[in-house]
Amino acid sequence: MAPRFLVVDDNEDNRFTLALLLEAEGYTEVALAENGQDAIECLAQQSVDVVLLDIMMPVLDGYNTLERIKTDMNLRDIPVIMISAIDETDSVVRCLELGAEDYLTKPFNAAVLKARVNACLMQKRLHDQEAGYLRQIEQEKRRAEQLLHATLPAAAVHELKSTNAVKPRRFEDVTVLFCDVVKFTAYCDQHSPEEVVGHLQNLVNAFEDIASAHGLEKIKTIGDAFMATAGLLQHVPRPAIASVRAGLEMIDAAKRLPPGWSVRIGIHGGPLVGGVIGRTHYSFDVWGDTVNTAARIVDQAAPDTVLMSSRVWRDLDGSFQGRSKGLVELKGKGQLELIECAALDGTR
Repeated sequence: MAPRFLVVDDNEDNRFTLALLLEAEGYTEVALAENGQDAIECLAQQSVDVVLLDIMMPVLDGYNTLERIKTDMNLRDIPVIMISAIDETDSVVRCLELGAEDYLTKPFNAAVLKARVNACLMQKRLHDQEAGYLRQIEQEKRRAEQLLHATLPAAAVHELKSTNAVKPRRFEDVTVLFCDVVKFTAYCDQHSPEEVVGHLQNLVNAFEDIASAHGLEKIKTIGDAFMATAGLLQHVPRPAIASVRAGLEMIDAAKRLPPGWSVRIGIHGGPLVGGVIGRTHYSFDVWGDTVNTAARIVDQAAPDTVLMSSRVWRDLDGSFQGRSKGLVELKGKGQLELIECAALDGTR
Protein backbone atom coordinates (compact mmCIF):
# COMPACT_ATOMS: atom_id res chain seq x y z
CA MET A 1 0.00 0.00 0.00
CA ALA A 2 1.32 3.43 -0.97
CA PRO A 3 2.27 5.64 1.99
CA ARG A 4 -0.14 8.45 2.83
CA PHE A 5 0.96 11.96 3.78
CA LEU A 6 -0.80 14.86 5.43
CA VAL A 7 0.50 18.36 4.69
CA VAL A 8 -0.69 20.98 7.19
CA ASP A 9 -0.02 24.66 6.37
CA ASP A 10 -2.22 27.75 6.28
CA ASN A 11 -0.39 29.01 3.17
CA GLU A 12 -1.80 27.54 -0.03
CA ASP A 13 1.48 27.97 -1.94
CA ASN A 14 3.37 26.05 0.73
CA ARG A 15 0.82 23.23 0.69
CA PHE A 16 0.99 23.08 -3.11
CA THR A 17 4.80 23.09 -3.16
CA LEU A 18 5.11 20.30 -0.59
CA ALA A 19 2.51 18.21 -2.40
CA LEU A 20 4.40 18.62 -5.69
CA LEU A 21 7.69 17.62 -4.10
CA LEU A 22 6.14 14.51 -2.58
CA GLU A 23 4.45 13.54 -5.84
CA ALA A 24 7.75 14.01 -7.69
CA GLU A 25 9.19 11.30 -5.42
CA GLY A 26 6.31 9.00 -6.28
CA TYR A 27 4.18 9.72 -3.20
CA THR A 28 0.77 10.42 -4.73
CA GLU A 29 -1.39 9.89 -1.64
CA VAL A 30 -1.23 13.39 -0.16
CA ALA A 31 -3.98 15.00 1.92
CA LEU A 32 -4.01 18.75 2.68
CA ALA A 33 -5.17 20.72 5.74
CA GLU A 34 -5.22 24.48 6.32
CA ASN A 35 -4.79 24.41 10.09
CA GLY A 36 -4.29 22.15 13.06
CA GLN A 37 -7.97 21.59 13.72
CA ASP A 38 -8.54 20.42 10.15
CA ALA A 39 -5.51 18.16 10.51
CA ILE A 40 -6.87 16.49 13.66
CA GLU A 41 -10.21 15.90 11.95
CA CYS A 42 -8.46 14.45 8.91
CA LEU A 43 -6.39 12.07 11.05
CA ALA A 44 -9.56 10.86 12.74
CA GLN A 45 -11.03 9.88 9.38
CA GLN A 46 -8.12 8.27 7.54
CA SER A 47 -4.81 6.56 8.19
CA VAL A 48 -1.66 8.61 7.60
CA ASP A 49 1.98 7.52 7.55
CA VAL A 50 3.71 10.91 7.88
CA VAL A 51 2.52 14.41 8.86
CA LEU A 52 4.29 17.53 7.56
CA LEU A 53 3.26 20.24 10.02
CA ASP A 54 3.67 24.01 9.96
CA ILE A 55 3.87 25.92 13.26
CA MET A 56 2.35 29.35 12.72
CA MET A 57 -1.30 28.71 11.81
CA PRO A 58 -4.71 30.10 12.84
CA VAL A 59 -7.35 28.13 14.81
CA LEU A 60 -4.85 25.56 16.15
CA ASP A 61 -1.12 26.17 15.75
CA GLY A 62 1.57 23.57 15.11
CA TYR A 63 2.69 23.24 18.73
CA ASN A 64 -0.80 22.42 19.99
CA THR A 65 -1.53 20.20 17.00
CA LEU A 66 1.67 18.27 17.64
CA GLU A 67 0.78 17.89 21.30
CA ARG A 68 -2.72 16.66 20.39
CA ILE A 69 -1.28 14.08 18.02
CA LYS A 70 1.36 12.79 20.41
CA THR A 71 -1.01 12.47 23.37
CA ASP A 72 -3.69 10.64 21.37
CA MET A 73 -3.12 6.90 21.81
CA ASN A 74 -4.46 6.25 18.30
CA LEU A 75 -2.24 8.87 16.64
CA ARG A 76 0.93 9.08 18.73
CA ASP A 77 2.94 6.68 16.56
CA ILE A 78 2.51 8.72 13.37
CA PRO A 79 5.85 10.45 12.54
CA VAL A 80 5.58 14.25 12.45
CA ILE A 81 8.06 16.50 10.63
CA MET A 82 7.81 20.14 11.62
CA ILE A 83 8.36 22.56 8.71
CA SER A 84 8.53 26.17 9.82
CA ALA A 85 10.02 29.57 9.06
CA ILE A 86 10.94 29.83 12.75
CA ASP A 87 14.66 29.11 12.90
CA GLU A 88 15.12 29.25 16.65
CA THR A 89 16.68 26.71 18.95
CA ASP A 90 13.87 27.07 21.50
CA SER A 91 11.26 26.20 18.88
CA VAL A 92 13.22 23.17 17.69
CA VAL A 93 13.71 21.92 21.24
CA ARG A 94 10.05 22.45 22.10
CA CYS A 95 8.89 20.46 19.06
CA LEU A 96 11.31 17.61 19.74
CA GLU A 97 10.25 17.49 23.38
CA LEU A 98 6.62 17.28 22.28
CA GLY A 99 7.51 14.24 20.18
CA ALA A 100 8.27 15.52 16.68
CA GLU A 101 10.52 13.19 14.69
CA ASP A 102 12.26 16.02 12.80
CA TYR A 103 12.36 19.79 12.24
CA LEU A 104 13.05 21.55 8.93
CA THR A 105 13.21 25.28 8.38
CA LYS A 106 11.82 27.17 5.39
CA PRO A 107 12.95 27.47 2.72
CA PHE A 108 13.73 23.77 2.83
CA ASN A 109 16.01 21.77 0.62
CA ALA A 110 14.17 19.20 -1.51
CA ALA A 111 16.93 16.61 -1.12
CA VAL A 112 16.95 17.02 2.66
CA LEU A 113 13.14 16.81 2.75
CA LYS A 114 13.28 13.57 0.74
CA ALA A 115 15.85 12.07 3.10
CA ARG A 116 13.90 13.06 6.22
CA VAL A 117 10.63 11.77 4.76
CA ASN A 118 12.19 8.43 3.81
CA ALA A 119 13.67 8.10 7.29
CA CYS A 120 10.24 8.69 8.84
CA LEU A 121 8.63 6.18 6.50
CA MET A 122 11.21 3.60 7.48
CA GLN A 123 10.57 4.34 11.15
CA LYS A 124 6.81 3.97 10.64
CA ARG A 125 7.28 0.76 8.69
CA LEU A 126 9.46 -0.74 11.42
CA HIS A 127 6.98 0.34 14.09
CA ASP A 128 4.08 -1.21 12.20
CA GLN A 129 6.04 -4.44 11.77
CA GLU A 130 6.83 -4.52 15.47
CA ALA A 131 3.19 -3.88 16.34
CA GLY A 132 2.18 -6.66 13.96
CA TYR A 133 4.64 -9.07 15.56
CA LEU A 134 3.39 -8.16 19.03
CA ARG A 135 -0.21 -8.76 17.96
CA GLN A 136 0.79 -12.10 16.51
CA ILE A 137 2.59 -13.03 19.72
CA GLU A 138 -0.48 -12.10 21.77
CA GLN A 139 -2.69 -14.16 19.47
CA GLU A 140 -0.36 -17.13 19.83
CA LYS A 141 -0.31 -16.69 23.60
CA ARG A 142 -4.11 -16.64 23.70
CA ARG A 143 -4.20 -19.70 21.47
CA ALA A 144 -1.70 -21.48 23.70
CA GLU A 145 -3.78 -20.53 26.74
CA GLN A 146 -6.89 -21.96 25.11
CA LEU A 147 -5.08 -25.17 24.21
CA LEU A 148 -3.71 -25.41 27.74
CA HIS A 149 -7.18 -25.10 29.23
CA ALA A 150 -8.47 -27.62 26.70
CA THR A 151 -5.76 -30.07 27.79
CA LEU A 152 -5.59 -29.58 31.55
CA PRO A 153 -8.07 -28.87 34.34
CA ALA A 154 -8.23 -25.21 35.38
CA ALA A 155 -6.48 -25.83 38.70
CA ALA A 156 -3.66 -27.68 36.94
CA VAL A 157 -3.26 -24.78 34.51
CA HIS A 158 -2.98 -22.35 37.42
CA GLU A 159 -0.35 -24.53 39.12
CA LEU A 160 1.58 -24.94 35.88
CA LYS A 161 1.66 -21.19 35.24
CA SER A 162 2.62 -20.45 38.85
CA THR A 163 5.35 -23.06 39.32
CA ASN A 164 6.13 -24.21 35.76
CA ALA A 165 5.12 -27.73 36.80
CA VAL A 166 2.19 -29.77 38.05
CA LYS A 167 3.36 -31.88 40.95
CA PRO A 168 2.08 -35.49 40.84
CA ARG A 169 0.25 -36.43 43.99
CA ARG A 170 -2.07 -38.92 45.61
CA PHE A 171 -5.68 -37.89 46.22
CA GLU A 172 -7.48 -39.83 48.92
CA ASP A 173 -11.16 -39.33 48.09
CA VAL A 174 -12.13 -38.58 44.49
CA THR A 175 -15.31 -39.49 42.63
CA VAL A 176 -14.66 -40.73 39.08
CA LEU A 177 -17.34 -40.61 36.37
CA PHE A 178 -17.26 -42.40 33.03
CA CYS A 179 -19.87 -41.82 30.34
CA ASP A 180 -19.95 -43.59 26.99
CA VAL A 181 -22.30 -43.70 24.02
CA VAL A 182 -24.30 -46.86 23.48
CA LYS A 183 -23.71 -48.55 20.08
CA PHE A 184 -21.37 -45.78 18.98
CA THR A 185 -19.22 -48.07 16.81
CA ALA A 186 -22.24 -49.19 14.82
CA TYR A 187 -23.29 -45.58 14.34
CA CYS A 188 -19.81 -44.73 13.00
CA ASP A 189 -20.07 -47.51 10.41
CA GLN A 190 -23.41 -46.20 9.11
CA HIS A 191 -22.74 -42.44 8.93
CA SER A 192 -20.27 -40.05 7.34
CA PRO A 193 -17.17 -38.95 9.29
CA GLU A 194 -18.41 -35.33 9.23
CA GLU A 195 -21.72 -36.31 10.79
CA VAL A 196 -20.12 -38.56 13.41
CA VAL A 197 -17.53 -36.03 14.52
CA GLY A 198 -19.97 -33.11 14.39
CA HIS A 199 -22.54 -34.83 16.63
CA LEU A 200 -19.87 -36.13 18.99
CA GLN A 201 -18.33 -32.65 19.29
CA ASN A 202 -21.73 -31.18 20.22
CA LEU A 203 -22.24 -33.90 22.80
CA VAL A 204 -18.82 -33.42 24.37
CA ASN A 205 -19.39 -29.66 24.49
CA ALA A 206 -22.62 -30.24 26.39
CA PHE A 207 -20.91 -32.71 28.73
CA GLU A 208 -18.13 -30.20 29.45
CA ASP A 209 -20.70 -27.53 30.33
CA ILE A 210 -22.59 -29.93 32.60
CA ALA A 211 -19.43 -31.11 34.34
CA SER A 212 -18.27 -27.53 34.91
CA ALA A 213 -21.68 -26.48 36.26
CA HIS A 214 -21.47 -29.19 38.92
CA GLY A 215 -17.82 -28.58 39.84
CA LEU A 216 -16.47 -31.63 38.02
CA GLU A 217 -13.22 -31.50 36.07
CA LYS A 218 -13.03 -33.13 32.68
CA ILE A 219 -9.99 -35.38 32.52
CA LYS A 220 -10.20 -36.59 28.93
CA THR A 221 -12.25 -38.20 26.21
CA ILE A 222 -11.32 -41.68 25.02
CA GLY A 223 -13.11 -42.34 21.76
CA ASP A 224 -16.77 -41.87 22.65
CA ALA A 225 -16.11 -42.09 26.41
CA PHE A 226 -16.08 -38.97 28.57
CA MET A 227 -14.17 -39.06 31.87
CA ALA A 228 -14.49 -36.53 34.69
CA THR A 229 -13.72 -36.30 38.40
CA ALA A 230 -15.20 -34.53 41.39
CA GLY A 231 -13.07 -33.46 44.35
CA LEU A 232 -9.74 -33.74 42.57
CA LEU A 233 -7.98 -30.40 41.98
CA GLN A 234 -10.86 -28.19 43.07
CA HIS A 235 -13.08 -28.50 46.11
CA VAL A 236 -16.60 -29.84 45.65
CA PRO A 237 -18.77 -29.97 48.82
CA ARG A 238 -20.49 -33.27 47.91
CA PRO A 239 -18.52 -34.99 45.12
CA ALA A 240 -20.77 -38.06 44.90
CA ILE A 241 -23.98 -36.02 44.68
CA ALA A 242 -22.41 -33.65 42.14
CA SER A 243 -21.30 -36.60 40.00
CA VAL A 244 -24.70 -38.32 39.98
CA ARG A 245 -26.50 -35.07 39.17
CA ALA A 246 -24.05 -34.46 36.33
CA GLY A 247 -24.55 -38.02 35.06
CA LEU A 248 -28.34 -37.69 34.97
CA GLU A 249 -28.07 -34.39 33.11
CA MET A 250 -25.67 -35.98 30.61
CA ILE A 251 -28.28 -38.65 29.88
CA ASP A 252 -30.91 -35.98 29.25
CA ALA A 253 -28.52 -33.94 27.07
CA ALA A 254 -27.64 -36.97 24.93
CA LYS A 255 -31.33 -37.69 24.31
CA ARG A 256 -32.04 -34.05 23.46
CA LEU A 257 -29.16 -33.50 21.05
CA PRO A 258 -29.20 -35.04 17.56
CA PRO A 259 -28.99 -37.93 16.85
CA GLY A 260 -30.57 -38.73 20.23
CA TRP A 261 -27.93 -41.12 21.49
CA SER A 262 -28.33 -43.24 24.60
CA VAL A 263 -25.46 -43.06 27.06
CA ARG A 264 -24.55 -44.94 30.20
CA ILE A 265 -22.80 -43.63 33.29
CA GLY A 266 -20.49 -45.44 35.69
CA ILE A 267 -19.33 -43.86 38.97
CA HIS A 268 -16.94 -44.98 41.68
CA GLY A 269 -14.97 -43.18 44.40
CA GLY A 270 -11.76 -43.59 46.32
CA PRO A 271 -8.05 -42.81 46.22
CA LEU A 272 -6.09 -42.27 43.03
CA VAL A 273 -2.89 -40.73 41.67
CA GLY A 274 -2.92 -37.72 39.35
CA GLY A 275 -0.30 -35.86 37.35
CA VAL A 276 0.83 -34.51 34.01
CA ILE A 277 2.49 -36.84 31.50
CA GLY A 278 3.91 -36.33 28.03
CA ARG A 279 6.65 -34.18 26.54
CA THR A 280 5.36 -32.61 23.34
CA HIS A 281 1.68 -33.49 23.79
CA TYR A 282 1.23 -33.53 27.54
CA SER A 283 -2.00 -34.14 29.41
CA PHE A 284 -3.28 -34.44 32.94
CA ASP A 285 -4.38 -37.96 33.82
CA VAL A 286 -5.35 -40.11 36.81
CA TRP A 287 -4.50 -43.70 37.65
CA GLY A 288 -5.34 -46.31 40.23
CA ASP A 289 -7.88 -48.94 41.21
CA THR A 290 -10.59 -46.31 41.64
CA VAL A 291 -10.26 -45.31 37.99
CA ASN A 292 -10.17 -48.92 36.75
CA THR A 293 -13.21 -49.83 38.81
CA ALA A 294 -15.23 -46.88 37.50
CA ALA A 295 -14.33 -47.96 33.95
CA ARG A 296 -15.53 -51.50 34.71
CA ILE A 297 -18.78 -50.21 36.24
CA VAL A 298 -19.77 -48.21 33.15
CA ASP A 299 -19.47 -51.42 31.11
CA GLN A 300 -22.23 -52.93 33.31
CA ALA A 301 -24.59 -49.95 33.09
CA ALA A 302 -27.81 -50.19 31.13
CA PRO A 303 -28.55 -47.49 28.52
CA ASP A 304 -29.76 -44.18 29.99
CA THR A 305 -28.88 -45.09 33.56
CA VAL A 306 -26.34 -44.11 36.18
CA LEU A 307 -24.66 -47.10 37.79
CA MET A 308 -22.49 -46.66 40.87
CA SER A 309 -20.67 -48.57 43.54
CA SER A 310 -22.15 -48.97 47.01
CA ARG A 311 -19.41 -46.67 48.28
CA VAL A 312 -20.74 -43.83 46.15
CA TRP A 313 -24.34 -44.65 47.06
CA ARG A 314 -23.58 -44.32 50.79
CA ASP A 315 -22.38 -40.75 50.18
CA LEU A 316 -25.65 -39.71 48.51
CA ASP A 317 -27.57 -39.57 51.81
CA GLY A 318 -30.88 -40.46 50.19
CA SER A 319 -30.79 -37.69 47.61
CA PHE A 320 -31.68 -40.14 44.84
CA GLN A 321 -33.82 -43.21 44.26
CA GLY A 322 -31.85 -46.34 43.53
CA ARG A 323 -32.13 -50.05 42.86
CA SER A 324 -29.47 -52.55 43.84
CA LYS A 325 -28.28 -54.93 41.13
CA GLY A 326 -26.71 -57.11 43.80
CA LEU A 327 -23.15 -58.36 43.64
CA VAL A 328 -21.82 -58.00 40.13
CA GLU A 329 -18.65 -59.66 38.89
CA LEU A 330 -16.28 -57.00 37.52
CA LYS A 331 -13.41 -58.09 35.33
CA GLY A 332 -10.24 -58.18 37.38
CA LYS A 333 -12.01 -56.68 40.43
CA GLY A 334 -14.12 -59.48 41.81
CA GLN A 335 -17.69 -58.96 43.03
CA LEU A 336 -19.00 -55.51 43.90
CA GLU A 337 -22.50 -54.36 44.79
CA LEU A 338 -23.75 -51.89 42.19
CA ILE A 339 -26.71 -49.55 42.48
CA GLU A 340 -28.66 -48.16 39.56
CA CYS A 341 -29.91 -44.62 40.01
CA ALA A 342 -33.44 -44.02 38.77
CA ALA A 343 -34.05 -40.27 39.13
CA LEU A 344 -33.69 -37.22 41.31
CA ASP A 345 -36.27 -37.19 44.08
CA GLY A 346 -36.70 -33.40 43.74
CA THR A 347 -36.52 -32.77 47.47
CA ARG A 348 -32.79 -32.40 48.12
